[in-house]
Amino acid sequence: MSNVKITALKNGPLKVEGVIELFNVDVPVPTSGAAVFLCRCGASSKKPFCDGTHSKVGFQAAAAAVPESKE
Repeated sequence: MSNVKITALKNGPLKVEGVIELFNVDVPVPTSGAAVFLCRCGASSKKPFCDGTHSKVGFQAAAAAVPESKE
């Protein structure tokens, strides 16, 4: 998986490009295409994949990691 690129899209999902193996607990999740979009907001009905719900629920991602955050 050395040629995998993961991009956190602004207030949206994680875009994962490249050949990956994806598991939900211990169950393989089939992927297809050159990229998958993984939910970051927690509201998708198609988890682990994004279904666009982040825009409906007003998901706001942190602009940067905050080491002192308790989250």
